[in-house]
Amino acid sequence: MSWRNSAGRTDEEIRKAREEWTTSDRFGEVKGYDGDPPDAPEVPSARLKARGRVR
Repeated sequence: MSWRNSAGRTDEEIRKAREEWTTSDRFGEVKGYDGDPPDAPEVPSARLKARGRVR
């Protein structure tokens, strides 16, 4: 699993999404899947920054 725009656009949003993945039901459950959810990937210790738009 990797962090994508669906999890957040800023460092703060991504860190919050990771925390919610492990502590809340924000992301819901996959019906028919028999197993524990995968662990959220580690977030680098350095602040994440957007790459910017390239056109």
